[in-house]
Amino acid sequence: MGLYAPPFDKPRGTPNSIKIIRGMSSHHIVREKQEPAILILGMDNFDPELLGQLLEWSPTVIATPDTAEKLASLGIKVDRIVGSNEGDAFQSDLKFVPTDDLPPAEAALKLLLAENYGAVNIVTDEFNLDDYVPFVPDINLVILHQQQKTYPISSGFTKWLPAGEVITLHSQPQSLLSNGLSSIGSGKYETLSDGVIKLAFAEDFIFISETI
Repeated sequence: MGLYAPPFDKPRGTPNSIKIIRGMSSHHIVREKQEPAILILGMDNFDPELLGQLLEWSPTVIATPDTAEKLASLGIKVDRIVGSNEGDAFQSDLKFVPTDDLPPAEAALKLLLAENYGAVNIVTDEFNLDDYVPFVPDINLVILHQQQKTYPISSGFTKWLPAGEVITLHSQPQSLLSNGLSSIGSGKYETLSDGVIKLAFAEDFIFISETI
């Protein structure tokens, strides 16, 4: 399954520039700041192969002091460090982002919005829904945690999934209608067969999770 942030139905700003990446059968065009940034808040037990997929197109990498040291030990370049004091930037060429008493996720997401990023992949050890809800209207989010990929969807969401796949809804939406899914309790739904599933509901958006 792809790891990049899916488009959420809202307009985006015009990109500032275009990078052309060669080395493929045809030129692959990447618009500056349209490629998702990556925010690494925790990476315990995170699959290195998945991390490599996230880093494939050289995104902006933002980390906490702890995860920055782990990334540096793996030879991965970090662009920004989100911390409580400037001494957290253990390398002189790193840009320091002060948290200003905010949680690191909130401070980093506010920075990305200020710099007109349209999407971010977030690697974390723990998922707290309230950290991300305020940012849904403004930036595409995918949160990767505990072998789960979590992201917001709008009503009318469709996706092809294989039979036996389990998805989790992180709220109880009003007037929920689903196709291709069977409830198995505790907000979890299982696909009935290979094919396209659909979810419709009254809310502007909900968060769902699927297994990576």
